Amino acid sequence: MSDIRWLDQPEDHDYPAARSYLNLLYDDKRADQLVAALKAAPAVQFKSKDIFRAARLALLDKSNSHVARDRDKIKAGDKLSPLLLVRDSVTSCLIIADGYHRLCAVYSFDEDAVVPCKIV
Repeated sequence: MSDIRWLDQPEDHDYPAARSYLNLLYDDKRADQLVAALKAAPAVQFKSKDIFRAARLALLDKSNSHVARDRDKIKAGDKLSPLLLVRDSVTSCLIIADGYHRLCAVYSFDEDAVVPCKIV
């Protein structure tokens, strides 16, 4: 099993990606508020299997090009960026605002892997 390494903080480009996704679910003002809150949120950790369960998403196959790229990063010992997560209190469902492909790659190595995140 490969050692999964993580950056201390999300990369700068993760926040605009999160905003783009959140803007599909929320209006501009709410998406901006959520991204600002994510930037200020402390880092926390959850097991990859628990994130999947809370998000109610399907696991993407290893053959997905983005998952494969992140798997290659893991194998090379490159550090991955922490996930950006939003709790949707209306649906009681977790939104993966950024990092879905990274999560799928990590899960494919170890479903119990501890994943650094920022969550609001």
